[in-house]
Amino acid sequence: MNMEYRKIGNTGMSAGVIGLGAEHLDGKPYNVVEETIHAALEHDINIIDLFMPGEGVRRNIGKALGSRRKDVIIQGHIGSVDLSQQYDISRDLTVCKKYFEGLMENLGTDYIDVGMLFFMDSDEAFEQALANGIVDYALELKEKGIIRAIGTSSHNPRVARRVLKTGIVDLMMFSINPAFDMTPSEKDVLETFEELEKQQYVTIDPVRNELYKYCEQQNIAITVMKTFGGGRLLSAEHSPFKKAMTPAQCIHYALTRPAVVSTMIGCQSAKQIEEAVNYLNTTAEECDYMDIISGYQGELSGKCVYCNHCQPCPVNIDIAMVNKYLDIALLDTDKIPPSIMQHYRSLPVSGADCIACGSCEEKCPFSVPVIENMERAAELLG
Repeated sequence: MNMEYRKIGNTGMSAGVIGLGAEHLDGKPYNVVEETIHAALEHDINIIDLFMPGEGVRRNIGKALGSRRKDVIIQGHIGSVDLSQQYDISRDLTVCKKYFEGLMENLGTDYIDVGMLFFMDSDEAFEQALANGIVDYALELKEKGIIRAIGTSSHNPRVARRVLKTGIVDLMMFSINPAFDMTPSEKDVLETFEELEKQQYVTIDPVRNELYKYCEQQNIAITVMKTFGGGRLLSAEHSPFKKAMTPAQCIHYALTRPAVVSTMIGCQSAKQIEEAVNYLNTTAEECDYMDIISGYQGELSGKCVYCNHCQPCPVNIDIAMVNKYLDIALLDTDKIPPSIMQHYRSLPVSGADCIACGSCEEKCPFSVPVIENMERAAELLG
């Protein structure tokens, strides 16, 4: 199957749903980098996240891309540095400039597609980025065309929302998987993953869920990191759910969240690239992740999680997509974004076509009032 592409907000760029997270290429010899990058290009992967600050990996990726640089969207980070030859974060403007300009030099390019405000996980980090001129630097780079869009990376939904509300961000890289989504937003998912199996999973955290809807509403694209939870979700022994998910299930979960355009899968070989893009060849049944989260149906009752368990629809309504657009419209029915209405109206079959057969409601694990939702969507968006 060919790569599926999704638009990155209003940037004019589109990203493949499978992207490359390049962190595992750090410290690898050139032949490994070349093999991985070339395999990604051969499989039509066109977006790469490159946060690593070391010159070696940057030069190797630039060399491997060669004349194909123009064929990929690069997420480059402002604030990722390797002071004292160790990975670090800086909010010093002079240091940030040195490393970001060094990124372009190392890659052999004069532009970066998405300049990312790096690791906005705390209010302090964002306030420093504002006070120290880092945000202004990103805006200046965009004005000059040195970057095509401004992005940010975060693991904290509350801080991420604050950054997005500035209105300057076109794309957010965020950590999304079922375990993280069911972790209360006040917890640091990076620090508490070891203890996730001890917590009581009850529902998708509303703060995270609202963040995704907000991004869709504001036409801010999301690229996903931690899709596999650092590999833990692929192992029954290490997964907090005590059930192993497949890569396809993890990828599909992320891609069904509102506003998500691409999953940045960490790879370090052609074989791993092939395994990642194999998602495009999997069936709906193979992507079904309901056996992982179905134990929480009581707490999620009535809320669509866009899992497509309700399919097939006899009149071919994309029920999950209609529910997604309806959820975003319900955030503020007085100010429904025109883009959401346009997306809804571009569906080949809409909520207005529902024949109220009830097949979907019989299959829904969460007792979502699908027929009522289809009627409401037709009323608000049709």
